[in-house]
Amino acid sequence: MKGEYVKLKEYIEESKNTVVVTGAGISYLYGMRRLKQNVGMMNARRVFSAEYVRKNPEKFYAVMRDAFLDATFKLGPSKVHKILAKAESEGKINAVVAQNMDCLHTIAGSKNVIEFQGSFRDNMCIDCGARYGDYNVWNLGHMPRCEKCGAPLMPASFCGEGGDGMEKAVSAISEAELIIVIGTTGFRSEEYLSRMSGAAKLVQINPSETRFDAIADLNIREDAGEALEAVL
Repeated sequence: MKGEYVKLKEYIEESKNTVVVTGAGISYLYGMRRLKQNVGMMNARRVFSAEYVRKNPEKFYAVMRDAFLDATFKLGPSKVHKILAKAESEGKINAVVAQNMDCLHTIAGSKNVIEFQGSFRDNMCIDCGARYGDYNVWNLGHMPRCEKCGAPLMPASFCGEGGDGMEKAVSAISEAELIIVIGTTGFRSEEYLSRMSGAAKLVQINPSETRFDAIADLNIREDAGEALEAVL
């Protein structure tokens, strides 16, 4: 086993509280597309609004489907998602803090998932505000609609009702002895890194350079699937 893998394995075995932070990298490399690629940076704010969805529900659904819904429901979780779910079931990790909205950690079997940007398992009606806590409403082949009033549904986070995801993420990370960062360049990391325990170790698994490079105790410049398979 490579020296970096041995060191990470030691860190995991010594830690009583390990939190994994995952970013867009583990989904984009798997077949997801950036939402804003579909609509353009300038139009994203307009498209991801209740006003646009009310007038163009099927167009909105087509954007979501092309960006990641097809990949989520047709391909399912990647190797990385499955390994992390198994590791949680074995008590090797305590929580996954996810930047992504795609619910792939949950579909893979992870139980303690904190999605700090919200996700497609927390939805609300754009008219009456009814909430729907099931990502499967997006797997019906058409725009999901409210059972009470028939209006379209949107992820609650798109409506400014994302909840306390970042608060939960910060709380989990502040209590962790080991933080493993996978596939993220550090989006909104300033909100949780400042709360890390001074005694906590930080490990990064990412082929590219990121803002974590200078502060990580261990940088593994390899594919996350290969590294996690070897260690976990």
